Amino acid sequence: MIGHTITGSNGSSRILVGESLAQVEQYIGTRRLVIVTDDNLYAHHKDRFPNNDHVIVIGTGEGIKTLATVESIYAKFHDWELDRSAFVLGIGGGVVTDITGFAASTYLRGLDFGFVSTTLLAQVDASVGGKNGVNFQGYKNMIGTFNQPKFVLIDFAMLNTLESRKLGCGFAEAIKHGAIADIALFGYMETHAGAIRQLDPAGIERIVNDSIIIKSGIVNKDEKEKGERRKLNFGHTFGHAIEKTLGLPHGESISLGMVVAAQLSQELSGLPETDAQRLVDVLAGYNLPITVDVDREQIMDAIRKDKKRYNDSIKFALLTRIGDCVIQDVKLNQLETAIESIFRK
Repeated sequence: MIGHTITGSNGSSRILVGESLAQVEQYIGTRRLVIVTDDNLYAHHKDRFPNNDHVIVIGTGEGIKTLATVESIYAKFHDWELDRSAFVLGIGGGVVTDITGFAASTYLRGLDFGFVSTTLLAQVDASVGGKNGVNFQGYKNMIGTFNQPKFVLIDFAMLNTLESRKLGCGFAEAIKHGAIADIALFGYMETHAGAIRQLDPAGIERIVNDSIIIKSGIVNKDEKEKGERRKLNFGHTFGHAIEKTLGLPHGESISLGMVVAAQLSQELSGLPETDAQRLVDVLAGYNLPITVDVDREQIMDAIRKDKKRYNDSIKFALLTRIGDCVIQDVKLNQLETAIESIFRK
């Protein structure tokens, strides 16, 4: 087990890479426990959960990441007469951890919470860093908080039941981490794609641990996304717009967003064409989409409503080379031509 620490404004978060769900109770102690999970995970793994009568089972997918779902969780908290000594544990992927963290952070002005990450996307990215939130009218994470979980347990054994498409979402975020901050991680994923896609234990541990090192280092410098943390949004501005417009899974949308961001990076921040093509080739090597049929105006409408927009520009994460990222203001009218890079020819 490998440990990392993120220090936020509300305290420290321990990230425990390779720790088993079976060990979770030692991190909670004797506190009153409420578990939030999704119906699919509960059906497959409920026998591994801590013994507990207070389990809230929600649905799956981005469609349930809403205030209505949070309200249903509040109702359970109220029925069970939770007070501030309670502990809320989210067991699941990014949707579960986002909802759990937001509900716990806002009920009674804040309950302590922690996560057991069960998808690769959550392990490399979504459950780490203290962003908690829900979607609003289909727009991604428009309502939320910055609040660190007390711990995040990353249990690799939970990955074995995931379908390949869900694994791909995690691969996309790990590729992103390498692209923005670690050429060695990027190169490793480039040369070991076959083994990693087959869940080679050493490969999975490497990409998860390196991703957490990158993300925790950035978040420790800039918890609330005033500067450095914006680098983690590489590919996400277009990605979120694609996710809303086409309903593709998050990682697939971010893959397409990175293709567009690479095109912009060539035009605005000096990314060599060879590096841009290298990124596209690595994404394709993990069976992630690099082209799509999409309506330009729908995409631009979603981008105009992006929470990172300031007046007529967006703070955009761009690459100068593989392993190095900068933040730059990009005008909305500059983004329209870059969309061409993902159109199917």
